[in-house]
Amino acid sequence: MLAFIINCYFHMYNNNTDLYYICRHPRALFLILLILIMTVENKYSTTLLHDGPAFSKPTVDKIEPLQFTLKNADIKATAFPIFKQSQLPKKLLTLMKNEFNKEIENGDTYPQLEQLSDDEFAHYWLHSFCVVALKTDKLDLDELDVDGQDWEDLFLGTFYIKPNYMPRCSHNCNAGFLINSEKRGLKIGYRLGQIYLQWAPLLGYTYSVFNLVFVTNVGSWKIWDRLKFDRIGLVPKAAILKGHDEPVDAIIYGKDLTNIEPELLEDFA
Repeated sequence: MLAFIINCYFHMYNNNTDLYYICRHPRALFLILLILIMTVENKYSTTLLHDGPAFSKPTVDKIEPLQFTLKNADIKATAFPIFKQSQLPKKLLTLMKNEFNKEIENGDTYPQLEQLSDDEFAHYWLHSFCVVALKTDKLDLDELDVDGQDWEDLFLGTFYIKPNYMPRCSHNCNAGFLINSEKRGLKIGYRLGQIYLQWAPLLGYTYSVFNLVFVTNVGSWKIWDRLKFDRIGLVPKAAILKGHDEPVDAIIYGKDLTNIEPELLEDFA
C-alpha cells in the first residue's frame, strides 16, 4: 500500500497536477494517506453488511480473511468475506455463476429450474453476504486480480449467508453452498461448513435453517449430520429431480448458533 501511494505521488508530480501541489502540504498528504488506509481496512468492516438480521447487529467490527488447510490434503486455502459485488473480480464472479448453472443443469441439488444470468446470480448469491474460498496463502483478494489469473484453479468453493425469513424472524439465517466441480473429493464442503459455523454468529444470526437438503444429496446431509445440525423436519416429495422417477423428500436442518460445540472446530487449521 505504501509503495502504491508513493507511486501515485510521483505520478502526480510528473504530470504536474493540482493534487501534487495539495500533497506538498503535510496535513493534506496525511489526510489522503489516512483515507487510503481506512479504505483498505473498511472492506472487511461488518458495517458493510446489508439485508442481514433486522434486530441484531454483528458481534465484531470486522471479519478478515481466514487461512486454513483442506482436510486430509496438504493444500493451503483462504476464505474471503464478501460484503458487496464490487469486492469480487468479475472473472471470478462469472466462474461462480457458471458453476452454479452447472448445478442447476444437473438438477439434483438446488430447486432452480432455469439457469441464471450474471445479474440474477449476483442478486441471488450476493444478496447479503458470501464467502469465497481460494487455493492461496494470500490474504488480499486484490493481489490475485491480475491479468491471466487462473481462477478455475484457485476457486475451491463458496457459500452465501442471508436471512431465511422476513425481518421479524431474520435472525434465523440460511446458507447455500457451491463447490468447484473440478475440485470434488477434497472435503471442501466440510471446511466451508466449519467456516459457516464461525462466521454466521459474527454477523448477528442466532439460528440456522436449511430448508431443502434432498435425501438423495448424501454428500450434503453427511456434512450437516457430522457438524451436529438437528434434523428438525422433513418435507415429503419436496422435489422433482433429474434421474429420479418419483418426487424426492427433503430434510430440514436447524442449528443453534449461540452455542457451537468446540469439538466441531478442533481440527480446523
